[in-house]
Amino acid sequence: MNNTGFTRRGLLAGTAGAALATQLGGTASAKGRPTPPATPKLTDWARRTWRSMQAMADTSTGLVSDNIDGDLATPARYTSPTNIGGYLWSCLVARDLGFLTPGHCRQRIARTLATLQRMDHHRPSGMYYNWYDPTDGSVVRSWPESGDPVVPFVSSVDMGWLGAALKVVANADPSNSKAASALFKQMRWDVFYDRDWERPGGANFGGFYTEDPHRGGVALLPPMNGVGGPDLWYTVSHHYDTAISEARMVTYLGISAGQIPPQAYFATYRTFPPDWTWPEMTPVGKWRTYLGIDVFEGAHPYLGMKVVPGWGGSMFEELMPDLFVDEARWGPRSWGVNHPAHVRAQRLHGMQEAGYGYWGFSPASNPAGGYREYGVDALGLNPEGYYSDQEMTDYIATNPPTKYGDGVVTPHASFLAMMHDRSAAVTNLSAIQSDFDSYGAGGFYDAVAVRSGTVARRYLSLDQAMSLGALGNVLLRDRLRGWFSDRPVRDNLRPVLAMEKFGAEL
Repeated sequence: MNNTGFTRRGLLAGTAGAALATQLGGTASAKGRPTPPATPKLTDWARRTWRSMQAMADTSTGLVSDNIDGDLATPARYTSPTNIGGYLWSCLVARDLGFLTPGHCRQRIARTLATLQRMDHHRPSGMYYNWYDPTDGSVVRSWPESGDPVVPFVSSVDMGWLGAALKVVANADPSNSKAASALFKQMRWDVFYDRDWERPGGANFGGFYTEDPHRGGVALLPPMNGVGGPDLWYTVSHHYDTAISEARMVTYLGISAGQIPPQAYFATYRTFPPDWTWPEMTPVGKWRTYLGIDVFEGAHPYLGMKVVPGWGGSMFEELMPDLFVDEARWGPRSWGVNHPAHVRAQRLHGMQEAGYGYWGFSPASNPAGGYREYGVDALGLNPEGYYSDQEMTDYIATNPPTKYGDGVVTPHASFLAMMHDRSAAVTNLSAIQSDFDSYGAGGFYDAVAVRSGTVARRYLSLDQAMSLGALGNVLLRDRLRGWFSDRPVRDNLRPVLAMEKFGAEL
């Protein structure tokens, strides 16, 4: 990865200074009002973001690389189900924004689906392995960058995004609907579902290996719910057990398909119970019961708000599933409260508490090299934290920090936030674009360290696909959500989300 230093302009100079008061006072537009029209700025952001996805897509297989350098010249030699799914929904958004003709969109999607049909995968469950070579669709068995061996692994959270994309294609692209539906219908979401987990309602495993990986924390288990055959090594020490997590998409798909019971949705933690002594922050809340499952409806007090935290406090944990499921409308007393609260908390952290002058914190490329989780520590359950700066400044509720270091913002976090606070997100992205060398031929580079001005000059297909998905909802009146939310989703999932009242409502 190439990094570039940039001498930052003064915070109160130019557009960033004019933006400061607007960002602090921005509010989400009310539900039901007409979507504001596309502006040339948003259209350019979307068009360039799509250009990066085009550059990462192999022309023979239709598989998109995991990442590409800032010059759009050198794509990575590996991809994942999440990346493949992100490319599929990005094609549809690009079509409806006018960047692709319908015919070219059909051709691109058909090429990707044809490659998926022939790729090696775990056929008893219909699930795909976590790493493939985008140039030929073969399973990666040695890591391209190091040569280290790779044991084929099926990741539940990654399969959630490919499954969501296939459902979207089936409902949005008539010419490819049959092929996408066939791939989706083969997928058995209960292959991940552990009914015997420590809490009533069960939970999903992180995934499974199809070969003995000779690693701790995995065990050979009988088929889950009669699915998958006898030789699967499950991540017995890793379950997705928090509600505010990108992994909830797997539960959503399983509930919609009738393969995972709705009790599993309520079995995950909102916060950890108040009698647990090891978490860094003591939650406030109360116990409620849904479908026979006792749920501690907890929240973290933060900056005058109550926010239900994720594991790391990142925007992507909070809002990526919201690309597809209209959580705020379907759960007005839960997600309808928490999504705007999380966005506001991230904004106030960046603008007031940490004083970065910019906001939007989520896992991304590290401007210093590699990849790292970023987030707002106070919005996470993880004692080790996802931090908002390079120095990993720890938030302690009883003695909050008075100084933060080189904050790292990632544009995809603001694009996700745009679904709940368009004005503040656009203002923030405009400031990032004008004040840093942060915008290239493929749109916004992946991350910016705002005090040093160091930019992670590369594009990640996951982050670009999230950005395009959010723009698809913002500019096209929730079109991505509409494509995903067919009758099985509405009938089976919507009533579950409607039941709950998060602790943030206290």
